[in-house]
Amino acid sequence: MTKIILCGANGKMGHVIQSVVSGRDDCEIVAGVDLNTTGDAFPIYSSFDDVKEKADVIIDFSNPALLDSLLAYSKKTKTPVVIATTGYDDAQKKEIENAAKTTAVFFTYNMSMGINLLATLAKKATAVLGSDFDIEIVEKHHNQKIDAPSGTALMLADAICEEIDGSMKYEYDRHSKREKRSKNEIGIHSVRGGTIVGEHEIIFAGRDEIITLSHSARSKEIFAVGAVNAAVFMAGKESGMYSMKDLID
Repeated sequence: MTKIILCGANGKMGHVIQSVVSGRDDCEIVAGVDLNTTGDAFPIYSSFDDVKEKADVIIDFSNPALLDSLLAYSKKTKTPVVIATTGYDDAQKKEIENAAKTTAVFFTYNMSMGINLLATLAKKATAVLGSDFDIEIVEKHHNQKIDAPSGTALMLADAICEEIDGSMKYEYDRHSKREKRSKNEIGIHSVRGGTIVGEHEIIFAGRDEIITLSHSARSKEIFAVGAVNAAVFMAGKESGMYSMKDLID
C-alpha cells in the first residue's frame, strides 16, 4: 500500500486526487498540506514543517510558490515527489533538476498519458516531414488559468525540437511584426475561455497539405489518474529525475 502526502489537498485538483485514490486499493492518502486545513478524511497541515505522518511519496498539485518547502521536505525525509504543478519559471525548473540529484523527482508538464503519446507522435511526424512543413501549436484552457503558454505546449515544442537539426525559436506574438514567417520558428498560441479543461493542437503546414495532431481533455480526472499512477510508480525509487516516459516504458 503506497502512502501519499497530498500537497494542495483542498484545491480543485486535490479533491479530484482524493476521489481517484478512494477508488483504488493500492494507495492511500495519509496527510495533506494546504493553507485551508479543513477536512476529516486525513490530517491536513498548513506547512510541511507540521507534518507528522510518514509517507512513501508526495503528490504536489499546489502552487509554484510552495516549491522550496516541498523540495526541502522531500530531501530532508528522502520522500520521492511527484510534481504536477505548472507555471514554474526557469530558475525553479533548475531547482527541480538540482533536487533530483539527492531525491527522487517525477516531473512532467502534463500527467495525461494521451498528451505524452501526442508528444511521441509529434516527434515522429517531425522526423518524417523534415523542414518542408511549418509547425504551429495552439493550446486552449479555461479562463482561470494563469500561465500562458501552457507548460504542455512548451513540452510539445521541446519534443519537436529534439528532432530538428538547428535551433528553433518560439514565436508567441505576431501582431506587432510586419514580416514573413521564418523557417526556424514554431508558433505557439494561447486561447483562454470558459471551462475548457485543456486542448492542444499541433499543425504541420506544408505545400498544399496540412497535417494536424490534437488532444482534448474532457475532465481533470485524467491528470489525477496520471499523478496517482506516477506516485505508486515512484514509491521506493532512488534519487534522480523521472518522467512519464519512464512510467510508460
